[in-house]
Amino acid sequence: MSLQTCSASQLAQLLGPNTTNADAAATLICDQFAAVGNKFTDTGYAIDNTYLLFSAYLVFSMQLGFAMLCAGSVRAKNTMNIMLTNVLDAAAGGLFYYLFGFAFAFGSPSNGFIGKHFFGLSDLPSQTFDYSNFLYQWAFAIAAAGITSGSIAERTQFVAYLIYSSFLTGFVYPVVSHWFWSTDGWASAFNLNNLLFSSGVIDFAGSGVVHMVGGVAGLWGALIEGPRIGRFDHAGRAVALRGHSASLVVLGTFMLWFGWYGFNPGSFNKIFVPYDNNSGSYYGQWSAVGRTAVTTTLAGSTAALTTLFGKRVISGHWNVTDVCNGLLGGFAAITAGCSVVEPWAAIVCGFVASVVLILCNKLAERVGFDDPLEAAQLHGGCGAWGVIFTALFAKKEYVNQIYRGDVSRPHGLFMGGGGRLLAAHVIQILVIVGWVSATMGPLFWGLNKLKLLRISPEDELAGMDLTRHGGFAYAYEDDETHRHGIQLRKVEPNASTPNTHG
Repeated sequence: MSLQTCSASQLAQLLGPNTTNADAAATLICDQFAAVGNKFTDTGYAIDNTYLLFSAYLVFSMQLGFAMLCAGSVRAKNTMNIMLTNVLDAAAGGLFYYLFGFAFAFGSPSNGFIGKHFFGLSDLPSQTFDYSNFLYQWAFAIAAAGITSGSIAERTQFVAYLIYSSFLTGFVYPVVSHWFWSTDGWASAFNLNNLLFSSGVIDFAGSGVVHMVGGVAGLWGALIEGPRIGRFDHAGRAVALRGHSASLVVLGTFMLWFGWYGFNPGSFNKIFVPYDNNSGSYYGQWSAVGRTAVTTTLAGSTAALTTLFGKRVISGHWNVTDVCNGLLGGFAAITAGCSVVEPWAAIVCGFVASVVLILCNKLAERVGFDDPLEAAQLHGGCGAWGVIFTALFAKKEYVNQIYRGDVSRPHGLFMGGGGRLLAAHVIQILVIVGWVSATMGPLFWGLNKLKLLRISPEDELAGMDLTRHGGFAYAYEDDETHRHGIQLRKVEPNASTPNTHG
């Protein structure tokens, strides 16, 4: 809410011929208006911080979604292991993002590469950031780590999870988010003094910053580890190692869908912002928040339906897990441009995202790449498409509303904005792939050389729940365990249970 400036000199002319009394009365009235104006300013801060906190809670609820999705997508003998990694992503990520990550990402003033203030949240709250900003950004950081854990599931030593998760949330991801989201970042659309190609990168909620970072990190982890035992036969043909619970997959997908309404609309950080236009006071950032929720919904829904019919043609089945992955692929793609595109464009985004995911999965099978949750294909491939999509369909009006500054800044190529935004987004894809490869690739390679990355074949066949975590998530038996002569439902783990690898 805004108030017109109160002028005592103008008001005094309306209060009568007694100049002294008129001036005093006018001053008193204007002081009261000033007090009301300050009150509304304080109310605005409170509304914006409450909105951001609520969005942070929604994004954090996605960790439950990741945990359920991962648990349902792996075999039952590894259920406890994958759920524990999701818990530790949040816990280890919380500590390291508090100590280093938030400072590297948003510590301002700084250079274009990395932040250098707010270590351990020193000097918060400030004019720029409050504790709500930290909580919201931490929820994003652990989402990137959760993406990577899915790619290397069912064959990774637990200590490797701890090391890579801490490094990713404390350093690798924060540097990327500084580049594209900080007001000091060299490619940030908020850095009005140093816009890349006069536009900067419009990656609103992180198709590149979050999803590509997690996807590329998972790609390197899965490549260096190699496929799970039995994933490909001796002729190199793919063998399905299906997850044990479609119910958990669907539950996790709906939890992620719910949390995405904090992920995308919440990335505005503020909601109490009117827009300068001729539409009246009913139109403001609250409208843009609603539109962003709509574009998110339409992209995911379109991708789900496209995947449903596409996989029906390819495999001859109506597969719910494929539809869930398609839905999430649409969400990952729309995340970059959700705030700056029209709803009809979101439908285009979701349709192409589904095609990209199907093609990436076919390529992965062809080259012998094993990712139990399709995380590298889904978040890496669909995330990259989302970055390109935004550069094609970003609408000028929405760009100018959200990214204040030069009204002539570039927008989507297909919307008449020229190719400069597309050029900036191509650079974003290249530098994310390069940075994550240069940091996470050597980390996974080093862990592999030190024999800290992959579990032994014996442990992999028996399942990590028994060999590493002292027991199973629930009693069960399946065809695979009988093939290997292991009656897992009859095993009662105890202190003497062998554990040859820590």
